[in-house]
Amino acid sequence: MKMVYFAALLLASGSVFAQNQASAPPASSAQQSTDDKIKALEERVIALEGQLRMLENKQQATGAPAPATPVPTPSPTSAAPEQAQVTSGNEQLPVYGGATGQAKALNPDISLIGDFLAAVGHNTARPVPTLEMHETELGLQAIIDPYARADAFISFGEEGVNLEEGYLTFTALPAGIVARAGKMRAAFGKVNTLHNHVLPWTDRPLVTENLVGGEDGIDDAGVSITRAFAGPKGLFIEGTGQVFRGDSDDVFKSIRREDVSTVGHVRAYKDITESTNLDIGGSYSRGHNDAGLLLAPQFQNDFVTNLYGVDATLRWKPLRRSIYHSFVGRTEFVWSDRQQLPFTQRAFGMYASGDYQLARRWFVGARFDHSERARDSALVDRGGSLVLTYWPSEFAQLRAQYRFTDYAEQKNVNELRLQLQFAMGAHGAHPF
Repeated sequence: MKMVYFAALLLASGSVFAQNQASAPPASSAQQSTDDKIKALEERVIALEGQLRMLENKQQATGAPAPATPVPTPSPTSAAPEQAQVTSGNEQLPVYGGATGQAKALNPDISLIGDFLAAVGHNTARPVPTLEMHETELGLQAIIDPYARADAFISFGEEGVNLEEGYLTFTALPAGIVARAGKMRAAFGKVNTLHNHVLPWTDRPLVTENLVGGEDGIDDAGVSITRAFAGPKGLFIEGTGQVFRGDSDDVFKSIRREDVSTVGHVRAYKDITESTNLDIGGSYSRGHNDAGLLLAPQFQNDFVTNLYGVDATLRWKPLRRSIYHSFVGRTEFVWSDRQQLPFTQRAFGMYASGDYQLARRWFVGARFDHSERARDSALVDRGGSLVLTYWPSEFAQLRAQYRFTDYAEQKNVNELRLQLQFAMGAHGAHPF
């Protein structure tokens, strides 16, 4: 009935307009006022409205179904995406252009990234499964309001579920400050900040495994403050300070509430040419460790670990020619100062890698590893890797990595690791 009423209104308007056009006198003698025309139109609409109400009452009394009213097909230029309600008298007419179009804005961007690994070879020092769905990362990201955004990354493994990161970022603070609160990866070096699917390898370097907590790394609940500013001679400088609860894998262990850990990172970025840029950073982290857990309670928190790091990244990407050729060189040095009994262990580790883009979808790379162990610096691990990566599209990736490792226990290991990654949905950018 609503559609019948709406159609009647349109017919009435058209009829009155046609009558006025047919009976309109010449321009020289047209003295009829606009008010008279509007009044005639209103009377016509009122009469039709009364007839429609009579038909509706009669229909309700007899119980007959409402007659089918053909729905006009909207033209591409006049169709609107959403429906609202406009009230006229006692009737509500469906029109388009309402507020329900904002429903999508209330939903976060959702993504899912899968990481499937296979390994061939014998590794008794640090074995990995022959086949495994290593990780499935679910990402939820949304703008909360004009002042903040939220990010949450949930990692599903074969053995459980883990909140990898979940934090709120405040983007509208004064003086160009950006603050975060929640659980996040610490800004220590480069590799520690990266999720698994962003790495250019199937694994993490030995220095990360031995000194910075391995795959999880320094990943804890805390707060972070970052400030970026322009430096001299075209330098871009960024400083970050973070305070965490103090629990990060086997690197830090919080025994009391005051046993927080801290991280500081300074980064300097510069464009060398229009195709080449250099990124250099320095990191420091301090927290308590678990070396005193077997001692009396008053001595358990007397042992701390200090980490120092230096990282550098060189990127080359020509924008005018050879757009499918690029190179990224990375290196990172880490020093660990771990207090424990009978004496402090001072360990050093590093890696250096290079990745070259051969064509639109093909990449080759190599990496060298050297690292002492945090709990016993006399144990030294060394290794090297060769990597071949193919991207069928930006949503899928195939990678093969041959890895040779000489562990401190004199266990030379040759492995071939294969990786398949796939992505669904919108996944936000990671740190550059």
